[in-house]
Amino acid sequence: MDLTVRLFAGLRDRAGAEHLLLRDLQEPVTIATVKAAAVAACPALGALEGVAGVVGTDYAPDHTVIEAGADVALLPPVSGGAPEGSAVDEALAHGVFELWEAPLDLPALEARVRDPRCGAVVSFVGTTRDTHRGKRVLRLEYEAFEAMTGPEMARIFEDVRARCGSVEGGEPRMLCVHRVGTVGVGEPSVAIVVATPHRDDAFSLARGLIDTLKERLPIWKREVLEDGSHWVGERS
Repeated sequence: MDLTVRLFAGLRDRAGAEHLLLRDLQEPVTIATVKAAAVAACPALGALEGVAGVVGTDYAPDHTVIEAGADVALLPPVSGGAPEGSAVDEALAHGVFELWEAPLDLPALEARVRDPRCGAVVSFVGTTRDTHRGKRVLRLEYEAFEAMTGPEMARIFEDVRARCGSVEGGEPRMLCVHRVGTVGVGEPSVAIVVATPHRDDAFSLARGLIDTLKERLPIWKREVLEDGSHWVGERS
């Protein structure tokens, strides 16, 4: 079986291409098969033990069997019309995620989740540091697997809500926005805003969302330093 595999971030850089064509794979083909064939076809990829396989928009473990014609990607470790009225409440209760190329406007984001029923609003904002490991940072460059970020973030909202349990006094209102493209020093790259009737729930949900997002959302950042650049999740 022939299979075209999509590559992202550091994997794409090492391969020198966004796609890798693997020919004459012996069936049944699994993610493990794909990883081995990819390294054989392009040794510059290096070891792929920490690389995630994706079929469609779902993470797939190494034993996953791949059908002919499937949309397969290899992901390096990750370092993201408007409704009205009751539809807004329902959407925010499930969690709303957006990718932005423009700078983040925190007051505007907080205004979107505020509600008279909610006595607590917790915001987390991640910004670009000016140094890393003693070296001056010039900027960050974020890349996202856009087709997968929405579905995976929906699963993250669901998982975090399940872990945190029921919200006292009503439904939460959750919003997450992540930058893509170039982000300068001191600029926000990610914002999570949660509103709930009581503060304990807001803190718990916000913390759970940022921690889980950092582990699972297919968004990568390249740190551009004075003496070069690197993909953060692959080196640190």
